Amino acid sequence: MTLLDPAPPESPPPSIPARPASKGWFRQLLLRLHFYAGIFIGPFILIAAVSGALYAITPQIEQAVYAEELRAPVAESYLPLAEQVEAANNYMGSSEALVAVRPAPNPGDTTRVMYADPALGESETRAIFVDPATADIRGDLTAYGTSGALPLRTWIDQLHRNLQLGEPGRMYSELAASWMGIIALAGLGLWIVRIRRTKRKKDLLRPNTKGTGYRRLASWHGSLGIWVLLGAFFLSATGITWSTYGGANVGELRTALNWGTPSVNTDLTASGDSSADVHAHHHAAAAAPTGDSVSPAAFDTMLSIGQEVNVNTGLVEIKPPAAQGQAWVVQEIQHSYPTEVDAVSINGQTLQVVDRVDFKDFSLAAKLSRWGIDIHMGSMFGLPNQILLFLVASTIAAMVVLGYAMWWKRRPTKNPTRRMGKAPARGGLLRAPWWAALPVLAAAVLVGLFLPLMGASLALFMLIDVIVGWVQRSRSRTAATR
Repeated sequence: MTLLDPAPPESPPPSIPARPASKGWFRQLLLRLHFYAGIFIGPFILIAAVSGALYAITPQIEQAVYAEELRAPVAESYLPLAEQVEAANNYMGSSEALVAVRPAPNPGDTTRVMYADPALGESETRAIFVDPATADIRGDLTAYGTSGALPLRTWIDQLHRNLQLGEPGRMYSELAASWMGIIALAGLGLWIVRIRRTKRKKDLLRPNTKGTGYRRLASWHGSLGIWVLLGAFFLSATGITWSTYGGANVGELRTALNWGTPSVNTDLTASGDSSADVHAHHHAAAAAPTGDSVSPAAFDTMLSIGQEVNVNTGLVEIKPPAAQGQAWVVQEIQHSYPTEVDAVSINGQTLQVVDRVDFKDFSLAAKLSRWGIDIHMGSMFGLPNQILLFLVASTIAAMVVLGYAMWWKRRPTKNPTRRMGKAPARGGLLRAPWWAALPVLAAAVLVGLFLPLMGASLALFMLIDVIVGWVQRSRSRTAATR
């Protein structure tokens, strides 16, 4: 987050500005960028890292806290989905629309019957947990998103996403995601400069336990940074895809390059029955047009059709039509390896397949996007994925704290009026040759346009820096004339 060099120079503002030689301009620029971005964005990165580390271990906590709702006694036989859905409907009454059913994926699990509730937030549903063997109701909780997160995990997720402040709070996580990769890249540049200068190169990969004060802190900061560098880049890149402004630009870029994730078509008015001759099924028709009045028996029918087409995992979600003229959707929701997210849409009146989407047919970009999201959330590789995320996030949080400690250690101890260390000397870009300065400026503009919050904050940093520099030069000139 801060400086990798043991003792960055403190250059007092000259009374008469002069253009020095260009040698060392790049290191000076990296130092100042790494320092200022770390100081001002560090709190956001710290919160994101701590909450992210906590989120990584929530699946196990969730299983323990909500064991009554999530688990049921293992039985020799289980009831049809129709009876389970009917039990949930009787519990709910007729007040809310049924929007999805997630059958028990394994023996000992419960079935989730999910309802819309106007009192809940966006992407939230009211989940009724049903014992698949007895149809007893085992719980009634709010579930969030495609992950089906329950209240505790949802609270931590929202803390990580928006500080529990709703949409305005998402700016904090976008700043953290946008800047973390840039701060890490600047740190890598400083590490490369440092490794070219030192003879004890192994000391840059392991912390110096014999040093004291600033040098020891800097050694730990730099060494930890190298070990989690790839993780920081990955979390930054994938985190941006969830952001408001940068994420919108990522979405537009993916669309322009045809890298989007395929979605199953549910429009019956556009599709008609064009696929009936290939995908016809002969089950008893028992489907209502929307989730407001759907027949419970239809869920067994749709699941059976889906399993005949491309649904072959226990983690499944069955969604009735959301409106007139729309199809049912049966979709796999297994986000652990191997990824199973195939989907099929079915005409509820004719029981014919309208469309299907298979993960194996996704473009490479769409597959990488799916895998990136699942790794970021800790679901791709199970417990090892969670442990790695926890370690990376905890290390990033520790580096932020070390960076502030380094800043504190560099404060002038003989000057009681200065409580913090000076920033690295300004003017690195002014010292650069034109052929190097232009690409740097162009890159800053392009990245700032693509990541608007990063661009706006960078412009603000530069404005503050210019004002501070002007004030310092004015004071120096005034002092020189006395």
